[in-house]
Amino acid sequence: MAEYQNIFTRLQVRGPLYAGTPIEAHTAFSRSSAPRFSHLFGRLGDAQVGPIYLGISGLAALICGFIAFEIIGLNMWASVGWDPVQFLRQLPWLALEPPAPAYGLRIPPLAEGGWWLLAGFFLTASILLWWTRIYLRARALGLGSHTAWAFAAAIWLYLVLGFIRPLLMGSWAEAVPFGIFPHLDWTAAFSLRYGNLFYNPFHMLSIVFLYGSTLLFAMHGATVLATSRYGAERELEQIADRGTAFERGGLFWRWTMGFCASAESIHRWAWWFAVLCPLTGGIGILLTGTVVDNWYIWGQHHGLVPDYPATWGPVVDPATLPGAPK
Repeated sequence: MAEYQNIFTRLQVRGPLYAGTPIEAHTAFSRSSAPRFSHLFGRLGDAQVGPIYLGISGLAALICGFIAFEIIGLNMWASVGWDPVQFLRQLPWLALEPPAPAYGLRIPPLAEGGWWLLAGFFLTASILLWWTRIYLRARALGLGSHTAWAFAAAIWLYLVLGFIRPLLMGSWAEAVPFGIFPHLDWTAAFSLRYGNLFYNPFHMLSIVFLYGSTLLFAMHGATVLATSRYGAERELEQIADRGTAFERGGLFWRWTMGFCASAESIHRWAWWFAVLCPLTGGIGILLTGTVVDNWYIWGQHHGLVPDYPATWGPVVDPATLPGAPK
C-alpha cells in the first residue's frame, strides 16, 4: 500500500481545483488568474497555484513597491556610469545612502540623499499597504489577525531603523542605507560606534527569541513529519480530537524532554518567540544613542562586563574624546 509522506513525496494528493471561500459581494475586485496545479509545488506542499486576490490595498502596495525598487535600482546603476556589466558585478556592494549628517531632518537635494528619502517613503507605504491587505483579507475570511500582527512586529523593527530612531536622533544620516553589503557594514559600524551591541540586553533577548523560534519551529515541523503516517498533517482534527499521531508525538516529547506542548499551544509558543525577536531587537536599537551611548561602559556599570586585566589602562568612552561628533 502506498504511504503518503509530506516532504518525501512519492504520491501527490490532489483534489478538484478550488476557488476558495466566496468573498463579499461589495468587494471592488474579484479573484484573478485561473487556478492550476504545479508538480514542483506539489513536491513541497499544496500543488494548487491561484486564484489570486489583490484588492485596492494589494494593488497600491505593488505599485509603491515597484516605485521604490526602481528608485533604488536606477540610483545604483547610475553610480557605476550606467554600465550594465559593472552593475551586475558590483550589485552586492552598491548602495543608496541616506542624507549626510549636515542636513539633519531637512529634505536634501535628490542627488544628496533626496532619492533615499523618496525610496524610503514609497517602500514604507508599500509595506504598510501590504499589512492592510493581510489584515483585511483575514477579516473578510473570518480568520484571526495573528498573521497581520506578526508582520507588524517586523515592521516595527524596520520603522525603528529607518524612521523612528533617526527622528529621535535628529538626523536622517542615522538610518540604514539601501544595499546588500552596505547595510551589513552599517550594522557592524553601528555596533562599534556604540560599544558593541552584544552588551545590549534587548539584543540578547532578541537573539534568544531568534534561536528559540527556529528551534521550536524545527521541533514542531519534525514532530508533524515524523507522525504524518498517522495523519498528523491534519492538525485541526488532531487539536480537536487527539488521534494516535499527536498522542505519539506528545509521548515522544514527554519521554525525551519531560513535558510537551499540545498541537495547538506549540503554535502559540512559536508565534510569541518569533514575534518577540523583532520587538525586543527594535527596543534595543531604539535605546542605542538615545538613552545609552556605549553599551560596553553601560555593562561595566551594571556588572555585566567582566573585569579584564588593565593591560591598556582604563576604558575611555570614545564620545568624550576631543573631536568626537556631538
